[in-house]
Amino acid sequence: MVGYDPKPDGRNNTRFQVAVAGSVSGLVTRALISPFDVIKIRFQLQHERLSHKDPNAKYHGILQAIRRILQEEGPTAFWKGHIPAQILSIGYGAVQVYNTLRHAVGTMYRNEGPLVFYKGLTPTVIAIFPYAGLQFSCYSSLKHMYEWAMPTEGKKNENLKNLLCGSGAGIISKTLTYPLDLFKKRLQVGGFEHARAAFGQVRKYKGLVDCTKQVLQEEGTLGFFKGLSPSLLKAALSTGFMFFWYEFFCNVFHCMNKTTSQR
Repeated sequence: MVGYDPKPDGRNNTRFQVAVAGSVSGLVTRALISPFDVIKIRFQLQHERLSHKDPNAKYHGILQAIRRILQEEGPTAFWKGHIPAQILSIGYGAVQVYNTLRHAVGTMYRNEGPLVFYKGLTPTVIAIFPYAGLQFSCYSSLKHMYEWAMPTEGKKNENLKNLLCGSGAGIISKTLTYPLDLFKKRLQVGGFEHARAAFGQVRKYKGLVDCTKQVLQEEGTLGFFKGLSPSLLKAALSTGFMFFWYEFFCNVFHCMNKTTSQR
């Protein structure tokens, strides 16, 4: 959890313990919110309207998308791309996924060159700083508001406060930076139009500006926010769970340190 320091709360955690708490909280959170990420990306890449009134639209709502994905691809589809990332992140079973990863990287490099690995970099760079800043700023502000508004009895539940304030921070920051996330996804799949032809119309973009113009002209301003609903659910749960588990593990380490120092 870069940028968040448990010291002001009176905890005596080491830097290593803070790093472990952040890593484990990310590991658990990523596993829990993966289905929302899958649905969000499907919505972002669909050029047709997200409405049942459009006969060409493959997806038009969260519940409908869940049912369709389950019927066509099974429950494991909600964790596509997730398990290899988790395995690699904890260093277990890397050998099993290495050949697949090497093949994918080799194919992309041969077909499109080294720049293929940086598609979508511009909107990513533009979004990352305001998103991170907004997230922590909102989290801090919401905690102060919670302390001011909540009765004395409610203030005793630190886990609830962390979960609610973290979720609120995630929703606010994600909404304000969401269009850039959509542009990033559209640019990243460039060159793979044939692979997603079954999902509906395909488009080619020359860059961020061209992508912005095409989305505005063909899909309207609402096109900038396709997939926002599952994204907000993901952001709320992701940020809420992240802070919740981070605080939880920091408290666990604090109690362990306290017990050790009393011996």
